[in-house]
Amino acid sequence: MAGTSSYPPQMAMPPAANQVAIISPQFCAPYPVDLNIVRKLMTLSEGSFGVTDVNGNIIFKVKGKLFSLRDRRVLVDAAGNPLVTFQQKMLTAHRRWQVYRGESTDTKNFLFSVKKSSLLQFKTKLDVFLAHNTKEDVCDFRIEGSWFERSCVIYAGNTNTIIAQMHRKHTAQSILLGKDNFGVTVYPNVDYAFVVALVVILEEINEDRSGED
Repeated sequence: MAGTSSYPPQMAMPPAANQVAIISPQFCAPYPVDLNIVRKLMTLSEGSFGVTDVNGNIIFKVKGKLFSLRDRRVLVDAAGNPLVTFQQKMLTAHRRWQVYRGESTDTKNFLFSVKKSSLLQFKTKLDVFLAHNTKEDVCDFRIEGSWFERSCVIYAGNTNTIIAQMHRKHTAQSILLGKDNFGVTVYPNVDYAFVVALVVILEEINEDRSGED
């Protein structure tokens, strides 16, 4: 089970009735969840991300699809079951990624999309639109902060309601093993698999940026 975290006193815990379950309610906990994300700096197509709880137990992995374009990823649980597939939409100016349930990229399994809020950015700012939000007048979630500092916050829509925060972690192990290790705190009743999916896309969008942070 994922570990618990101290909860910022200034934020009221969202009630269970307001549960944010995008991928599955099974990933919603009634308490804050701390996750560790380890990104290997030199990888092949498998295992680019590993997500553990505070005790080091693997919860999720992110895998690349063998013999496919490099812009496709699959989030799997600890047993290797596919949860969602990420695919970059080709020929879009805003680096839009689309997310589908399971290993499908069929429109009937479309869950949400993520895109840069503007072409030129000095700080990270991404908009998240759920499948039913076809007009995209207002985003359902947004990500703001600095990817370079691994200091980003995920908000609900255009509100100041925080659902998750990420922060850099420096450990002797991460330096010795050549890995980029950072943490994410997911707020109560928020789908932490969904949050991990957003962090994966955040990394994909930012990995080849030059000087935008």
